[in-house]
Amino acid sequence: MKQTINIHKAKTRLSQLIQQVEDGDEIIIARANKPVARLIAYQQKPIKRRLGEAKGMVEIMPDFDQLQDDFMEHFE
Repeated sequence: MKQTINIHKAKTRLSQLIQQVEDGDEIIIARANKPVARLIAYQQKPIKRRLGEAKGMVEIMPDFDQLQDDFMEHFE
């Protein structure tokens, strides 16, 4: 539901207005009955990821899967 509210009333009821916005309402804030701002819920845009974005930036060494001789002693 869209509603218009004056600045003074918006300042005194900000917490309530935020709750209304979270519930899906849209609040128009007005000065002298002229709209100056719109209060709507914030929606973060999803980050677009591209396949292969880090290609060539990581190098896996040939001995990556081999453990050091003394490493297993810590687990026995």
